[in-house]
Amino acid sequence: MTRFRPCIDLHAGEVKQIVGGTLDSKTTALQTNFVSPHPPAHFARLYRENALVDAHVIKLGPGNDDVARAALREWPDHLQIGGGINDTNAREWIDAGAYKVIITSFLFPAGIFSQPRLDAVLAALDGDCSRLVIDLSCRRRGGTWFVAMDKWQTITDMEVSEESIKRLEPYCSEFLIHAADNEGLQRGIDEQLVERLAAWCTIPVTYAGGGRNLDDLETVKRLSGGKVDLTIGSALDCFGGSGVTLAECVKWNNNQEQGKPT
Repeated sequence: MTRFRPCIDLHAGEVKQIVGGTLDSKTTALQTNFVSPHPPAHFARLYRENALVDAHVIKLGPGNDDVARAALREWPDHLQIGGGINDTNAREWIDAGAYKVIITSFLFPAGIFSQPRLDAVLAALDGDCSRLVIDLSCRRRGGTWFVAMDKWQTITDMEVSEESIKRLEPYCSEFLIHAADNEGLQRGIDEQLVERLAAWCTIPVTYAGGGRNLDDLETVKRLSGGKVDLTIGSALDCFGGSGVTLAECVKWNNNQEQGKPT
């Protein structure tokens, strides 16, 4: 069943919606669609009040740990946390209230996938893959996609393919995959990637990047046969967007659960 999945993107201690391809805090090229006057905990509370489970909280760079912990305290054991997660702090974030931890860059030292690092993170979680989400956020290169790390600026050696999906599935409970070239642009989803993910994945997967409205939720549902969830960010009213309201997304989810037409 395709669901709307909420997010809380943190940059320099604030909730922001960022054009993904510009995400490099070391330059002046960062483009933001929205900077919230509310702290991250406000959105955690909002999701709790609307029973929007499995939201991902992503720390984009330094200066976000304290506000991320505050968000987790608002809804312990219901939010996922990502950004700078590794084998030394994964358990710490679970203990701080995260339902699951999300890893990307740590798995790719110098841009090359490391199985020992994945094993180390799992060991830190006592081998419990139900607590682990692998983020395979990617960028297009030619006719395919490659995992992108370091705030989506560095292309790794891992192609997002059926082979890599099958290789990683035994080690995690779900995948989070941003189409970084679509992120924050509100120009629609990467339909081909959604179709491929539905064909390749046998565990839950959330796609993010370009979602604009309820029609995109319907499109993801149709293309994936209900196997892929969709995150909508910049187009959402609580993030300054005009494409869809949070209330409409909540209603859409409720209709899916009750088997009602949308």
